[in-house]
Amino acid sequence: MPGTTSTEDLLRELAPQVLGVLMRRYGGLDTCEDAVQEALLDAATQWPASGMPDNPRGWLLTVATRRLTDMLRSESARRRREDAVFAATPPAELAAGAADAGSDMADRDHDDTLTLLFLCCHPALSPSSQVALTLRAVGGLTTAEIARAFGVPEATMAQRISRAKQQIRQAGARFTPPGAADRDQRLRAVQQVLYLVFNEGYTASAGRDLQRTDLTREGVRLTRLLRALLPGDAETAGLLALMLLTDARRAARTTGGGALVPLAEQDRGRWDKTLIAEGTALIEETLATTKALGPYQIQAAIAAVHDEADSVETTDWAEVLALYLLLDQVSPGPMAGLGKAVAIAMVHGPAAGLAATDELADTLGKHHRFHAVRGHLHEMAGDTAAAAGEYRAAARYATNIPEKRYLERKLARGTGG
Repeated sequence: MPGTTSTEDLLRELAPQVLGVLMRRYGGLDTCEDAVQEALLDAATQWPASGMPDNPRGWLLTVATRRLTDMLRSESARRRREDAVFAATPPAELAAGAADAGSDMADRDHDDTLTLLFLCCHPALSPSSQVALTLRAVGGLTTAEIARAFGVPEATMAQRISRAKQQIRQAGARFTPPGAADRDQRLRAVQQVLYLVFNEGYTASAGRDLQRTDLTREGVRLTRLLRALLPGDAETAGLLALMLLTDARRAARTTGGGALVPLAEQDRGRWDKTLIAEGTALIEETLATTKALGPYQIQAAIAAVHDEADSVETTDWAEVLALYLLLDQVSPGPMAGLGKAVAIAMVHGPAAGLAATDELADTLGKHHRFHAVRGHLHEMAGDTAAAAGEYRAAARYATNIPEKRYLERKLARGTGG
């Protein structure tokens, strides 16, 4: 999308809010999202040249509403009904603040993003479709970014998202806050989506920047909303704590030029102590009261151990390993397995860590982090030739430019060829 980074950040933040207003007023996720996307494109091309409007949200809502009107009127089968709806809507309300500031103030105070999030996690959809649709409509990721996250071609992902919209329409879903039963049924999918949105921001799947703070910020914001809605849910609290403890390291993860700085080399004085304190207090309180230990709580506890240590050397790796072994019982997964392998290496030596990665080869053999971890462990063991081979494979599979360049620097500095 053309435009400055600040414009792109604002548009990404406003997009789900504008979509939520359209959905609340008119329904129809597919047409509403198409209208919002056209409004975003207009803004991205016009604002850098003409200047940002005084009320960006009202501007987007006005343009998106006009686009939606045009789309609905072009559908002959629905023309009479939709014309009647729009004819009955006062022009000032359609302007939503660009023509009537009072109307916009009402919408500005009403954030429908969480309602939109639960709608995208409708039980009529498969879990993968729930995640994909929510990343598109709420997280603001492009179809290409979502496709990379799922490891499928962009065209395949576009079809999946389109089918998900159709399934929601066919299920007769309404844009209203879910009842308790529906909310509980969709909660885990919602948490997974928020986790993926945050992770995409913390380490972008591709592109020139390591991090996308717009996505991490939105992930934290939505998770805070979810926690306010469900203050007694331990996994929601664990997810928020995990995000805070992870995001606390953001400033130290790159140099001034945007180059990646690995955990072992980070200046921990640049870590955000306020976020660490909030995240640590939250996970400690949650673990002390929870009756159902879940993966987000355990991952938050691991993050807290790292954040409380003064260095890699003083990290309580035995505790980290114990937590990873617990995570392996509660929610086993290949990426958690990589973390466990590093912890094993720090406690029992690199050979043991390498042996722990062997079982992950079939699943992660084409993932850059698998080879990067193995390269690190070979380097710990003093086998620079083997380390070079793994780093070379990792650089080949990496799609994020700062990660790729870091791996290439490892090779150039003499870990091998």
